[in-house]
Amino acid sequence: MARNRMSTDILIIGAGPAGLQAAIHAARSRLRTVLVGKVKYSGLARAHIDNYCCIDGIRRGLEFLKGGIDQAARFGAEILEEEVLDIVRGDGGFNVETDSGLEISAKTLIFATGTRKNRLGVKGESEYVGRGVSYCVECDANFFKGKKVAVIGDGSAAASGAVLLAAYAEKVYLVSEDLDVSDRLRHQLESSGVELLHGKVKEIQGGDKVERLILEESTVDVDGVFIELGQKGAVELASKIGVNIDGDGFIVTGKSQETNIPGVFAAGDVCGPPFQVAKAVGEGCVAALSAVKYLKKI
Repeated sequence: MARNRMSTDILIIGAGPAGLQAAIHAARSRLRTVLVGKVKYSGLARAHIDNYCCIDGIRRGLEFLKGGIDQAARFGAEILEEEVLDIVRGDGGFNVETDSGLEISAKTLIFATGTRKNRLGVKGESEYVGRGVSYCVECDANFFKGKKVAVIGDGSAAASGAVLLAAYAEKVYLVSEDLDVSDRLRHQLESSGVELLHGKVKEIQGGDKVERLILEESTVDVDGVFIELGQKGAVELASKIGVNIDGDGFIVTGKSQETNIPGVFAAGDVCGPPFQVAKAVGEGCVAALSAVKYLKKI
């Protein structure tokens, strides 16, 4: 039988250098540590490293990250290749839901999701922002009651967004080049009547507002386009539980990587520039040690 619930002392969200370093230090403290995230969503996965202390020569980012996964697991961290869909504050901690339906009760959280680059970079995108193009389903779904909309993306943010929109819109399309979501989300898409379209978006067209979406081999008439690339972003997840976000969209932290919410910490690119592996690793270390210290006090 599949596991539906679990609990942990420290839950780390994000499998980039900040999250992996946090997992290594947290696990070495002998506290139960769970990391939720997919390496492929780290910005480092498709990059190379050539300026990191004590590593000579050029290293592939994916190789670097897989090494961190192995280290964290060896020290006792549990690695879940899933995505976080929702977080709510509960008694004595936080309740987290993943895309597989797993519910995790955590005493502390560390956000290490990196930055989220939403833009498609296609013709018409910038022109129609606020006139049919949106980057937040939860924010704007209500404006598309009885309309036809398209959601663009390959991950859980796109799939869960499409399911939510199905409760408002007359017709929902999910446009994906390589959909990678759990069986649970696929079932929800099917049962919600969301139509899957495979292809690359070429252009967003319209008059005063969005009217159509141009794909490589077809055209779809829509009233709105929601761009939801990758996994759920830290801003959506963190702000939902009251974490302060600055004017540039980064999580606000103190010197110990603590946020304004007790028991919640953040590290890496999600806290702002410079966007460097060295900074991410250092902040991941500090966040984990701070979480451990916090747990010893409660």
